[in-house]
Amino acid sequence: MFTGIVEELGTVVALDRGTDSARLTLRGPLVTSDATHGASIAVNGVCLTVVEHGDGEFTVDVMAETLHRSSLGALAPGDRVNLERAMAASSRFGGHVVQGHVDGTTTITAREPGERWEVVRFGLPDDLAPYLVEKGSITVDGVSLTVVDVTDGSFSVSLIPTTLDLTTLGHKGVGDPVNLEVDVLAKYVERLLATRFAPTEVAR
Repeated sequence: MFTGIVEELGTVVALDRGTDSARLTLRGPLVTSDATHGASIAVNGVCLTVVEHGDGEFTVDVMAETLHRSSLGALAPGDRVNLERAMAASSRFGGHVVQGHVDGTTTITAREPGERWEVVRFGLPDDLAPYLVEKGSITVDGVSLTVVDVTDGSFSVSLIPTTLDLTTLGHKGVGDPVNLEVDVLAKYVERLLATRFAPTEVAR
């Protein structure tokens, strides 16, 4: 599990595509400082398993489902990525519950600079719209953010200087893709309500 508090801006070293998978190598001295084989590291919000590591770099395998569901397949050497190690049980919970299971992708549709912050608007896929509420939580490229507003087909967030400086969201432009993970609690509530209020068959 993760919290959506990015620890490090990493760099893509290589992306080797296979027929239905890929092997991704990234540089991230901080997140690899205590890495072990099998450790979990979120890359732009995608939970991936370390298969090799050393000299400040680590390698992960990316399966077809992940390539389909996320923007990782569009990465190229030199691209910057948000990195976060799995949360330790003794850590402070600074963001919200983030699984690293991307629900879909979207693009940035607008950026509005403020005095010390920036309002960024994103497209909102129809299938994810029910899970977003004003002042609720959303994960964008692995960054835990608070939703400012939700409209038909879009939502916005406000980025403080720290987020602009220390994550990829400060460097992306209109049209750039991002990964989305909605609040898992909303999905559990939906499932529980659907089960509880599902129509029952009348005995004959």
